[in-house]
Amino acid sequence: MSDGTLATQFANPEELARALDGVDYLADPGIATAAFLALRLGRPLFLEGEAGVGKTALAHALAKLSGTPLIRLQCYEGIDAAQALYDWDFPRQLLHLRAAEAAGGADAARLEGELYDRRFLLARPLLQAIETSPAVLLVDELDRADDEFEAFLLEVLSDFTISIPELGTIHTDTPPVVVVTSNRTREVHDALKRRCLYHWLDHPPYEREVEILRRRLPDVTEELADQVAYATGVLRELNLLKPPGIAESLDWTAALLALGARRLDVDAAARTLGAVLKYREDTDRVTTAGLAQLVR
Repeated sequence: MSDGTLATQFANPEELARALDGVDYLADPGIATAAFLALRLGRPLFLEGEAGVGKTALAHALAKLSGTPLIRLQCYEGIDAAQALYDWDFPRQLLHLRAAEAAGGADAARLEGELYDRRFLLARPLLQAIETSPAVLLVDELDRADDEFEAFLLEVLSDFTISIPELGTIHTDTPPVVVVTSNRTREVHDALKRRCLYHWLDHPPYEREVEILRRRLPDVTEELADQVAYATGVLRELNLLKPPGIAESLDWTAALLALGARRLDVDAAARTLGAVLKYREDTDRVTTAGLAQLVR
């Protein structure tokens, strides 16, 4: 796939799942169907779920599959439109002014017009996505942004048009593939959800997690992959502050491999808990309950 268009490349979700498998993203029927429909209908795909279940990884896989750039808009508290759309490069504008003054005789009106030339514009992720599309636009962790930014984003995702007063309107007839993620630290408004296809992404079942570990870490033995997937499943049942996701189970396995472990036992688990648990309270809870419960 290299022409950058995924919308008509696949006849059904099963074909898309097989293609994603080829770029090491193991999609279950639910996420494959949601992604297929988002591509076919040209709608943003809104993914919710715990951190580390593969939401962001799907955007990376779609970009790899289509041979297009992945453009990431990382959301955070306080992000505003300028940080998502564009900004003017004030240092470069100032240098241009000083150079013109040094040359002498610069026409003030012409110089002012030059300051808002495209070469002084810093394209932020949303403008980049519109200018370079076909592309995959990842709007990551939207739940961290404020309500005002969410409303602004809703407008941009509706028509993929950006108006820059000094330069005019920038529009694309080929909207980027859009993946929006949320860890559900707060509820995203219904207005944005209505414009997206929604899918809840859960932790993978044991068999799929073993397959992911073996695919992503070819050096892992079947026994170790089995044990880590089992132990991770146990941890997810312990009502921890931060249940481990796929990312943590991969980190845990990589840590065990780095120590030369061929299997998971109590001693190896104790030495590597920091790779899978991220809060002191969680570590205390697991060690108090006994690490033997993680081993089989």
